[in-house]
Amino acid sequence: MTAVPEAATRARSGEVSVCVLASGSRGNATYICDGTTAILIDAGLSGIEIQRRMAAKGLHPEQLNAILVSHEHSDHIHGVGVLSRRFGLPVYINEGTRQAAGTVLGKLAGLQPFSCGQPFEIGSLTVHPFSISHDAQDPAGFTISCDRAKVGLATDLGIVTSVVKTHLQACDLLVLEANHDPQMLIDGPYPWPLKQRIRGRSGHLSNQDAAALVQALQHDRLTHIVLAHLSEENNTPQKARQAIQASLNGASVRLHVASQANGSQVLRLCSGH
Repeated sequence: MTAVPEAATRARSGEVSVCVLASGSRGNATYICDGTTAILIDAGLSGIEIQRRMAAKGLHPEQLNAILVSHEHSDHIHGVGVLSRRFGLPVYINEGTRQAAGTVLGKLAGLQPFSCGQPFEIGSLTVHPFSISHDAQDPAGFTISCDRAKVGLATDLGIVTSVVKTHLQACDLLVLEANHDPQMLIDGPYPWPLKQRIRGRSGHLSNQDAAALVQALQHDRLTHIVLAHLSEENNTPQKARQAIQASLNGASVRLHVASQANGSQVLRLCSGH
């Protein structure tokens, strides 16, 4: 499996495209397409801003098939309702998250409930949702599989459990949280209760936590790792890269950092070598 970074339109046959459109405390959204089915995981920016970012990367919201929601925090659901209504998109969401979201989502074009631990299909994609540790009602990480690739996404989690490790095994591409540098967090401007929340079991992964996870998940077909949900106050791209790079032990994995302002480039997983 080779991977080609390329800003282009919908993935062609034999390719899987992954693009983090935004990542951070002010909004999150990730695009995945296998050439047949295209989805958004979360839509935490305004609908207009997500459309703008997709257009800037050569992606087309009118070709989306669904929105998949990880949890109810506003930086993950802000634009879900408007995009669902505007493009007629069903929203896949578990019951705990739907209830916790309250009226924020508004009327949806379609509602498709799921339960963590139970796989389901969206078109040609197989989604495996798994429980993560975060201060939300029923937060989920995901793996997205088709006959050509497996993509794993785990952000907004305080600890790495055995469930997380098990589900993220054998991925071709990983989107993983590297939220904070522990010393920067301790020395930074946040009030102590917020620091404790971030460091806690239901908070966010540090660079070192992410590095340990990467080390546990390495295998020959892992091609790309996208570091996500970096704190703009308590981390830097350089610190995150350095921590994760050290854990790779020289493996030829391409490392990317998704920013709040620009997300990531479009990454393409192509069958064959």
